[in-house]
Formats: sequence, C-alpha cells, structure tokens
Amino acid sequence: MQSLLDQFAAALGKQYVLTDQRDKAPYLTDWRKRYTGKALAVLLPKTTDEVSHIVKLCAASNVAIVPQGGHTGFCGGATPDSSGQQIILNLKRMNQIREIDVANQTITLEAGCILQTIQESAAAQDFLFPLSLGAEGSCMIGGNLATNAGGTNVLRYGNTRDLCLGLEVVTAQGEIWNGMKGLRKDNTGYDLRDLFIGSEGTLGIITAAVMKLYPLPISQWTTLVATKDIASTIALLNLFQKRATSLLTGFEMMTQESLALNEKHFPQMANPLPGHPPLTVLIELSDHESEEHVRKLLETVLEEAFSANLINDAIIASNLSQANAFWQMREHITLAQAEEGANLKHDITIPLSLLDTFIQETDALIRASYPGVRIINFGHLGDGNLHYNIAPPPGSDPNSFNLANEKAIHELVYAQVERCQGSISAEHGVGQLKLDGLRAHKGAVAHDLMKTLKRALDPQNILNPHKVVSI
Repeated sequence: MQSLLDQFAAALGKQYVLTDQRDKAPYLTDWRKRYTGKALAVLLPKTTDEVSHIVKLCAASNVAIVPQGGHTGFCGGATPDSSGQQIILNLKRMNQIREIDVANQTITLEAGCILQTIQESAAAQDFLFPLSLGAEGSCMIGGNLATNAGGTNVLRYGNTRDLCLGLEVVTAQGEIWNGMKGLRKDNTGYDLRDLFIGSEGTLGIITAAVMKLYPLPISQWTTLVATKDIASTIALLNLFQKRATSLLTGFEMMTQESLALNEKHFPQMANPLPGHPPLTVLIELSDHESEEHVRKLLETVLEEAFSANLINDAIIASNLSQANAFWQMREHITLAQAEEGANLKHDITIPLSLLDTFIQETDALIRASYPGVRIINFGHLGDGNLHYNIAPPPGSDPNSFNLANEKAIHELVYAQVERCQGSISAEHGVGQLKLDGLRAHKGAVAHDLMKTLKRALDPQNILNPHKVVSI
C-alpha cells in the first residue's frame, strides 16, 4: 500500500495524508463513541479535482473510501470498519462559500462548510438558511445532505433535501457530475440530485451544493407551554397550524423525564414552567410583517388553547435571550443523555394520527418488560419525529444494561413503529447501526431496488461499503 500512499501524498501534499495513529485517531470514532474503526490513512482534499483524483486511485487499487464531514452522525455512517484497509476522505478543508446569489436567493457552497457558518453568512446578507440542529457548530453541509438531516425547522422549511437545488458529486469512478444549477424547476428526466441526497456516501461523494435561502424574518416569538398528554398536544399543534399556518416554524415536545435529566446535569436548564408538567412544548412563530402582528397572533392562539383546555400554563419569551434559553433547554437533552451514560436511541417517525397510540402502548410495554428504565422521549412533534430513547435504571451500569437488552428493546420499539406505519429512521440515517433491519423495514422490493442502484453506480463497492445497504 505504500505506493498508493505515495500517490495520495503527491496529489494532496504529504501533510494532508494522515497515517500516524495519533493523527488518525480523531477521525476513527463516531460522536456517540459507539463505533471505532481503523484506516489506512485519513485524506484531507481541498478541491473537487483532488477528490476525483483520489477516487480514481482508490478504484484502480480497489480500496474502499469512507466519506466524512463533521463526524457528528448517530448511526456510524462515517466510521471505517476494523480492517485498516479503508481510507477516510474528510472534506473539512473544502469549506468555501462560492457564491450568494441575492436575486436567485441561493447560496453555493462546498461540502465542508460548517452549518453555523452558512447560517451566519446568509444572515449577513439578510437571508435565512433555515436548517438548524444541535450539532450546527460542527456538522458540515455535505454530511447534512448525505443523511438528509432534519432539525428544528422541518415543520416550515422541510428536510435538507427540500432546501437543495443542485449538487456537485464525484462518482465511484472518479467522474465529476456538475448538477449545480440553481433551478426550482427542472423536469428533464431522472432526478439525480435526490438520488445522492440521503445516500450517506454510498452512491457518490457530494462535494458542493446550491441551497435555497429565504428572507430573514423580522420577528420571532417563542413560548413554552405545559400540556397534560399527547392528545392535547396534537390538538394544540392542529390549532396552531390552523391559526398561524406558515408562521409556525417550531413545535418541539419534551417529556417530564427528559427535562428532569436535563436539570440533573445542567441545573441552569431547569424548566421555568412550574409544577414539572407531564409535557412541555416549545413553540416558535416567525413573521415578516411586524413584532406586533406575530405577538398578538401568539397570544390569541394561546388564549384559545386555554379556553379549549389544551394547555395548563404558558410562558412567552420576553426577549431574544430568554427565547435562546428555551431552545438551549431543548437542545441540551441530548447532551444530558451523553453525560448520563450510554443509552438506547431511536430516531423514529410516526403519523400524527397514531402518535398517541404509539407512545402509550410502547411506554407500557417498555416499563413492564424493563422496570425502572427511564424513557427519554422528546423531539420534533410537528413533523411526527420522536427521539424515543431508553436510559437504564438509576444506579445500574449503562454498558452492562445495554449489552444485555439492546437487541430486545430495539426489536420491541421497531415492532411498534411498524405497527403504527412509521419509520425507523427519521433524520439520522441508516449507517451501520440500522443496516441489518433495513430489509425487513423497507420490504424486499424496495430493498432490492436499492441494491440494484448500488451495484449500478458503484459496482466495485468502494464507496462506504456496508453502510445503508450491503451488496
């Protein structure tokens, strides 16, 4: 392999070919510390042409490539296997914003751009880039596209797929597909853009994209609301959707157990609503008219919700700092789980009409089978996406509990997901975590079609093998 490493060094510069174990180590373990692999080298290209050249070299030597961005995924999709024969292609040096087209309301950028940087660059031009998630300070747009990431604004703006107009992709043969037209209508055959989005680097390597921008809202108003149960919460969502329509940009649900865990590890994140309500809902309205318009609308809908006995209490953020504190409380649940220790995560989607049934039945089954466990259930209720996570009983060893019960708990939860016509992955992807169960979930026909696409586009199976689909 030394000859191949020498060719990488000639193409990129020796300092961008990492082979020392200490240099490679940060790239080998996923964010959750669930998967650790080995790699022949970590490569850090700067341009699309360099990516193309690397892929051609790997194809000639039949060496597999693991594309990687901010490495913040939850499913091990950007972690190499244990063979030590794969290379990691980390795109963090490809971090240029190529253009902001004010007239077309688009931003053209490279795959290594950090999400928060994109948001700030758009805001500097009085635009909103609406993709927002907990890892936005370190995740990269290439990974967001590769996993079709969701986040807190999906209710109004859609997933990453819905924000993308064009892609630049390096194929498994090292060819460069330039699909970077910033068009909102292009009805010319197969939609190759959508083929690569969500494929987790298994069909091609996304190196750049054209993304939509939106006018920056004049005002945003945020409220925390206490509800008694899921049925009331869904009725509240329907009320806000009816009254506020497109002004509703956030609707996040947090259970009492989720916020108790938050307060345990981050006391400054204590729920400001009194009495530890069963459910706390974070609601955000965004407006392009005036502060007064959206504030009055929010108060009117809350008054109607009180009258209908849908909510028990509410706090409207009085300033931006308090609104940010509400959002930080929501985002810190994931960090609190990490502080508590390993837990069993389920990123699922359930139709809103069956959400109450799913939660009640699954909660009962989990508690009956595993006494003392904590169900850390929170998420983007507005689009039916729950982070339905199971923490071991207090005082127990998380690793031992998970080792003994992980398979059975996953099977229980996913059986309930199937029963309620949901999805086992809402926004985190498949990676290697959910690889084995995908055929049963998707169905044989859909799964075989996916395998056919993989074989057609990557016949050597060198792009992120054994992720999403195995051939």
